[in-house]
Amino acid sequence: MTVVPSQPPGSQKDGVATVPAARAAATAGDGADPASPASGRFLARAALVTASLSIAGSLLGLVRDQALARLFGAGSDTDAFLVAWTVPEFAATLLIEDGLAIALIPAFSMALARRARGAPGDPVRALVAATLPRLCLALAGVAALVAGAAPYLVRALAPGLPDPRLAADCTRLTATCVLAFGLAGYCSAALRAHRRFLAPAAIYVAYNTGIITAMFLFGDRWGVRSAAVGVAAGGCLMVAVQLPSLWRQLMSRRPNPCGAGADVEERPMQLALVAAVLLFALCRQSQVLVERFLASTLPSGAISHLNYAQKVAQIPMTLSLMVCTVTFPLVARALADGDTERARSRVERDLALAACLVLVGMCAVIACAPQMIELLFQRGAFTANDTAATADVMRVYALGLLGQTLVGALVRSYFSAGRPTWYPVGVMTAGIAVTSLIGAATVRVWGVAGIAAANAFGITVTAALMLVGLRTARQNSPYGVSIRVRQVLAELGRSVCAAVVATVAGAFAAGRPESPAAGLAAGCLTVIVVFVPLTWALGAQGFASALRSVRTVTRRLTHGRFR
Repeated sequence: MTVVPSQPPGSQKDGVATVPAARAAATAGDGADPASPASGRFLARAALVTASLSIAGSLLGLVRDQALARLFGAGSDTDAFLVAWTVPEFAATLLIEDGLAIALIPAFSMALARRARGAPGDPVRALVAATLPRLCLALAGVAALVAGAAPYLVRALAPGLPDPRLAADCTRLTATCVLAFGLAGYCSAALRAHRRFLAPAAIYVAYNTGIITAMFLFGDRWGVRSAAVGVAAGGCLMVAVQLPSLWRQLMSRRPNPCGAGADVEERPMQLALVAAVLLFALCRQSQVLVERFLASTLPSGAISHLNYAQKVAQIPMTLSLMVCTVTFPLVARALADGDTERARSRVERDLALAACLVLVGMCAVIACAPQMIELLFQRGAFTANDTAATADVMRVYALGLLGQTLVGALVRSYFSAGRPTWYPVGVMTAGIAVTSLIGAATVRVWGVAGIAAANAFGITVTAALMLVGLRTARQNSPYGVSIRVRQVLAELGRSVCAAVVATVAGAFAAGRPESPAAGLAAGCLTVIVVFVPLTWALGAQGFASALRSVRTVTRRLTHGRFR
């Protein structure tokens, strides 16, 4: 979908004010000004719902990893499953998180804008009819191809794996998620564009529930293959929890008659846009390929240690990016209405808030890594040696969390106007090249820690290049949002300084108690007590944005109006 900055609802066009269209948009909830108090309350409510379900999904993800560690440990069987796990990891990134969502949300936002202006028929239903059948056919073909080529994929992904046959069996089972995740991602994008966040936020709750249930029901009989069965079942549940809500959205509105804004041109979604978004997501997720390829040459358990470390360390990043998940449809709609200044302001605030949130989590992860891993995983087949190795890797990997968050937030700005751009693909490719070179040079010396260090450095390089690419010199470009890079860097610098001090203090506090639970509590509390006042004293805007959001939510809760 090509988007040209257009008249916002209620503006003058050919001497006629399009007030009816604006009223229709406001009534529908699709055209509210994101800067208005009502929109601020909506964002706070949506963020609260998304945060609650995201936390629930993350906690279930931890339970899933705990079950995997307890039932199967960190040996060759778990390594085999984790190689097959590459398929759902790629599918989630391409089809749910950074792929289809980035391409489809601007398309649905434009369709909603055209419908609000009274375009003939129903542009939203027309978009679904034009894209969904073809997408299903393509995804089914890819799923069949992955299942058929499973042995060759395993050989390419992990040539040093001790049991490639088990990994191939698991890959065939997880291949079904290509279709299921594609449908789940499509539903999520459509619902978020309609500003419906409850069902999309619940998908990982359903997904992890399916995996956990399958492992405990069939683990004794099928071994680690039960986890792959759970992936297939969980993918189906992701679609099931969203279909009722999407069906209501598509059926609740009748096609609008031709109205005042009916001359808005219909523009199909461009293949180049979809290709650019998917290639970026593919390049980003290929970090996993590099890591597992290098780790497969190390002793058994290396892939497992890296996986457990990543899963825990990525929780702060996932929670911080929920801010961008909620506001991305608003940025896309602002650009569809031609309001680039509103979009820029929203993106800069999101970057500050997301960075502040992820840095708090990063401090806690680095300071309390041994205590976290021991409490979460050290039981059953997961030994104290596994805890020590995983904690060391997690501390190194966490150094790249800020870069991971910035990349996830910034890429939405490049594609929010619904136009193709190849710059993110180029800089992501450069980051992967850096990761590969450093990883190959350090894996023999530092082992898994060298792989994690390469990941952190490569993604940080990518984040820096993406940030520079959005400098205000591009502000007349129709291809996305431009930001004030110097101000953003100054804001990030203040938060990073506070994070360094909080990490040192948290690590000191966490190491005092002998009990891992007491150490974790002391470390996390110290991190918060040091980081929050320090960011406030340094004038970091991310903390102020978080405080305003909390005040908005608590004020509505106090008056009993939150629904």
